[in-house]
Amino acid sequence: MNEVIRQLFERKSVRAFTDKTIDEDVVHEILTAATMAPTAGNQQLYTIIRVSSQSKLDRLALSCDNQPFIAKGKLVLVFCADCLKWHEAFKSSGCMPRDPGVGDLMLAVCDAVIAAQNAVVAAESYGIGSCYIGDIMENIEEQRDILGLPDYVFPVALLVFGYPTEQQKNREKPRRSDLKHIVHENEYRRMDEEELREMIGKGMDGKEYDSWIKAFCERKFNSDFSKEMTRSVEEYLKQFY
Repeated sequence: MNEVIRQLFERKSVRAFTDKTIDEDVVHEILTAATMAPTAGNQQLYTIIRVSSQSKLDRLALSCDNQPFIAKGKLVLVFCADCLKWHEAFKSSGCMPRDPGVGDLMLAVCDAVIAAQNAVVAAESYGIGSCYIGDIMENIEEQRDILGLPDYVFPVALLVFGYPTEQQKNREKPRRSDLKHIVHENEYRRMDEEELREMIGKGMDGKEYDSWIKAFCERKFNSDFSKEMTRSVEEYLKQFY
């Protein structure tokens, strides 16, 4: 196993950091690595917002499901799907572009998360931990106010970076599903109840399946934050119709 693969296998989310700061030259490499990611037509349909204002970090910690560790991150980046900048470039050059549509947004979302993962891998190579915050897609009105987001720019992922504490280093990584459940050959293969139980059961640590999955459904899928994320995304999508 080479070093890159080992780091991919061992990487886990980090939510507690030491007081050590990240050198600016390392930050520059992480950001540059992000921009080296694959991108549709070399358009780089994303904008990265580095949040350094403590007041903004405090607001993000509250607006992203009240997670105080966000405000303590040594590097906080918001990766935005950006359908605006090319549209404005087209107009300023005398083109007659159509309004951005949902397909354009989906392409920009792909660009943004690929770039974000490049940043994660680059940080991991320096021993810097990271955590994705999907809650940046909730409370869209608040996030747009904090980050000054115009129409056609959507916050896809918030990343918090820092050097992990020893407890975080030693914490066991959650188990992933076996490849046979994730990788399908040639076409989608719908799994029956037995296989779904086998797939999901791997991450349950011996807990009783029915009670565990019911609790998980309520905690995640039926939760208020999940409903709010759907509302926020739907609210944002209105500008594309």
